[in-house]
Amino acid sequence: MQQIPVVVLAGFLGSGKTTLLNHLLRSARGTRIGVMVNDFGSIEIDAMTVAGQVGSTVSLGNGCLCCAVDASELDTYLETLTRPSSRLDVIVIEASGLAEPQELVRMILASDNERVVYGGLVEVVDAAEFDATRGRHPETDRHLAIADLVVVNKADRVHPDELRRVHAAVADLADRAAVIDAAYGRVDPELLFDRAARTDDGGPRQLTFEDLDLYVVQDAHPHAAYDTVSFTAEEPMHPRRLLDFLDSRPEGLYRIKGFVDFGALDPANRYTLHAVGRFLRFYPEPWPHGGQRLTQLVLIGSGTDGDALHKALDGCRVTGPQDVPEEHSMWGVLRYVPEPAGGAVEEAS
Repeated sequence: MQQIPVVVLAGFLGSGKTTLLNHLLRSARGTRIGVMVNDFGSIEIDAMTVAGQVGSTVSLGNGCLCCAVDASELDTYLETLTRPSSRLDVIVIEASGLAEPQELVRMILASDNERVVYGGLVEVVDAAEFDATRGRHPETDRHLAIADLVVVNKADRVHPDELRRVHAAVADLADRAAVIDAAYGRVDPELLFDRAARTDDGGPRQLTFEDLDLYVVQDAHPHAAYDTVSFTAEEPMHPRRLLDFLDSRPEGLYRIKGFVDFGALDPANRYTLHAVGRFLRFYPEPWPHGGQRLTQLVLIGSGTDGDALHKALDGCRVTGPQDVPEEHSMWGVLRYVPEPAGGAVEEAS
């Protein structure tokens, strides 16, 4: 079952959340985006206004669904939007400018809906009003501390020296989160979710690693630069060493996705890896018949050291018979495998 990432888009009034959201919709290129607005207001999307009434649903020409929704009813709306008939690829929840984003994140993580997976908390900051915003809203520091990705928006409105100062201050407050600068909310959607590649008959197909590299090269925005690292290993990965890497992943590394081979510890399955910010899950699935057994990962972030990431992952390989991992080393991985009934999964710290 293909899970739908749910991305929380937060930031104080005037930071540029709606502008960023509109940019994502305009650049979706066939990706079906469900949008949820968690307060009673209005939002302009592609020149259409969606009235801020609980229960309002509008189908737009580009295939996006927009709902004005109270946060307390989040799970009900997730159930509606994740029906196969909706054919959504990603859901973006725009939090109120005065909302507590961690409450929305908590509700997503606690959801019993097996068709959704947490897609990260994106906090939008106004570069020109950063100091004033912190003065009016001291909770800014707390919000930045739990963000997975921070967009320092309106970068075109401040002097480069001031932008560097704000960027550094945000990075310091945001712990290990990736921090990128942007103007007019123009960030590459690939940072937040995989664009859906459609076949000629209109149906979806799985993005390949070649597709991912193509998107990065041909469709990147220079004002939202980020780094992509691809890693492939023919040898199985050592569970304990891989978890050590994931638990201590460096500042700025936002997303990790791909497949992991744990060799003889589970020869029947490969493990799909999904990590965003501090969130981590593994999904075991049978190996495709006849395919080569490889570990293939894509790492996306900002300001990361690609050579250091490669070296760290190289150190997670099983190097030979003298390096066979103990059977109980898989217990750490299994902590991050969802329970069949949708039970809670712990987060990596």
